[in-house]
Amino acid sequence: MPTRPGAAESAAPTSSPSSGVIISADGYILTNSRILEGAEDVKVAFGDPRKEYTATVVGRDLRSNVAVLKIDATGLTPATLGDSDQLELGDVVLALGNPVGRGLTVSRGILSALGRDGANDGTEDFLQTDAAINPGNSGGALLDTDGRLIGINAAPAQRDDGNAGLGLVIPVNLARFVAEQLVKNGRVERALLGVETQPLEPDLIAAFNVKQGALISEVRAGGPADKGGIKGGDVVTRVEQTEIKDHRQLQQMIARLAPGKEVTIAYVRDGQPAETKVKLGSASAEKAANNTERAGDIADTEGVLDDVSIDEVTAEFREQLNVPSRIQGVLVTSVAPGGPSSRAGIQPGDIILELDRRAARTVEEAVKLSEEIKGPKILVQLWREGRVRLLVVDETKK
Repeated sequence: MPTRPGAAESAAPTSSPSSGVIISADGYILTNSRILEGAEDVKVAFGDPRKEYTATVVGRDLRSNVAVLKIDATGLTPATLGDSDQLELGDVVLALGNPVGRGLTVSRGILSALGRDGANDGTEDFLQTDAAINPGNSGGALLDTDGRLIGINAAPAQRDDGNAGLGLVIPVNLARFVAEQLVKNGRVERALLGVETQPLEPDLIAAFNVKQGALISEVRAGGPADKGGIKGGDVVTRVEQTEIKDHRQLQQMIARLAPGKEVTIAYVRDGQPAETKVKLGSASAEKAANNTERAGDIADTEGVLDDVSIDEVTAEFREQLNVPSRIQGVLVTSVAPGGPSSRAGIQPGDIILELDRRAARTVEEAVKLSEEIKGPKILVQLWREGRVRLLVVDETKK
């Protein structure tokens, strides 16, 4: 076991060794989502590579780059969680990890920035540190000087001058929010207001006669905000009891609320303050958000993709992840860990476009194709994070 509680080293055959953080005594581990892409098996070791555990992927969230693993172990020492909302620029931090597979290392630095964009849709804020974060540190712990976990190391970053030396870190409060949902539901449910927002530039502040807030540039017809009476040009200044400073804060706050929750929103329209109540929608496809099926249930079929759950791609999901209208397919809502589809690299959040070169534009079409295709191998075309990919699912790998 490493000298610091909560540290773990993980490795997969298709990737370099990486890191993780123990968050429970019974074997739940936080790490990065992207380091698991394409992994057939995930092994976890605590300092001694001769003692390894096979990990199950509980869930992955691409938007936050957070994943949760589970190993069959008890009596582990979990990390003590801090509060990333209380961090300040210049705070001294310690980065733990397994750089380039050389074992546990610790590097020291400071928090050099808060609220950095990550490799997502721009609605999650990341921390930035000058503590050394090499590729193998991804998924490892960022601690404060009291040894509390304040973030999960995400990736090395580039400075404005093009030189390396900075690292992006997932704030622990975000990681905790995501992990709790992955453990409970296998996926992350985020609320949706149904608006487009933009920064309040100085000329707009003068024009709208406000000091701060989130400018609503567009309201989706029929969405939660539209039903609540919010219009384009309104400036949201408060949600419940929280003052809204800018558009990113509004996006982040709404995303961490529960779909279906009714919230009071204060706004300014034509210089006049007003309030309304809005029942928030779901940022994922509506059926997927309420889907209680587990992996392995594709509309009760026995087809070649019987270890994947799917649903329709709705307007809410397209809005959340900026899915182009030309992308027509079905949404993967869950994948059975260790099954053929998981081993092939299919992930929740993928959009399946074709099965064996035949279009799967609806759930009905996908189910029919899944039943008709005999296998044992099937060519799957899918869309993920702006790219179309091809994967081969091999039924013999069960």
